[in-house]
Amino acid sequence: MSTRPSVLLTRRIPSAIHERLSVGVDVDLYEGPSAMPADELLARIRDKDGLISVLTDKVTKDVLAAAERLKVVSNIAVGYENIDVAAAKARQVVVTNTPDVLTEATAELTWALLLSAARRVTEGDRLIRRGAWKGWALDFMLGTELRGKQLGIVGRGRIGRAVAAKAPAFGMRAVFAKHDMSFDELLVSSDVISIHTPMTPDTRHMIDRRALARMKRTAILVNTARGPIVDEEALAWALRERLIAAAALDVYEREPVVHEALIGLENVVLAPHLGSATRETRSAMIDLAVNNVLAVLAGRPALTPL
Repeated sequence: MSTRPSVLLTRRIPSAIHERLSVGVDVDLYEGPSAMPADELLARIRDKDGLISVLTDKVTKDVLAAAERLKVVSNIAVGYENIDVAAAKARQVVVTNTPDVLTEATAELTWALLLSAARRVTEGDRLIRRGAWKGWALDFMLGTELRGKQLGIVGRGRIGRAVAAKAPAFGMRAVFAKHDMSFDELLVSSDVISIHTPMTPDTRHMIDRRALARMKRTAILVNTARGPIVDEEALAWALRERLIAAAALDVYEREPVVHEALIGLENVVLAPHLGSATRETRSAMIDLAVNNVLAVLAGRPALTPL
């Protein structure tokens, strides 16, 4: 039997990074077509020293208890709500994430969604594809300009600040909830509201019916943070009743399920969780996650521990 550390890898990764990982440890790769089933994770983690996980892997108290040899859980994400961090700490298991490397990619996607909603790009794309475009007209599919408008940002972390840094290029003034004004003041005064706060019990359904009703009728809501921060049923109601002008979402309450009421609305842009989905960023995230595992299993400090 091998005396090398053993690591469970729950997703395929680029071959060059996989080979580098395999030099130092024995790798048990899950190769299923979708998320690793919970019972299989529980069974395969038992004899492992390390785990490289993604957001869809629920690293629960029971999973951690089953892995008596486990020393490190390396999450390929900046978020870690899929991991019972308190249980890991109690068992002296190091938990790491991948901050910084996905900041710019997610900020860029935020602006892509914002522009698409403001100028009705995806709505226009759908219209052309179904053969409904009858030609140019002076009052056809009018959107809204961003110049001179206020961008309200909820969450002053790395991504929120990166989104704000790009605002002057579009002639927008960026303000932060709590830092520049109260959350309520931001709701009533902003033309665009962009969500970048972590998912916590306190932020769950932060954007609910009351919050949406406080927003401008011309406002656009963008969420590239975590789905449950926005009450999707309330958002569908607000969009349907034109209480806000539009929304653009990259994350959802019950991924990959999207609230059926949102599907049929034209004034919402829906993206399939693409925030960090660039070749450059995903490779950097995976590389960092692997480096964290190798460091801990070699007895060195993790690069990005929680």
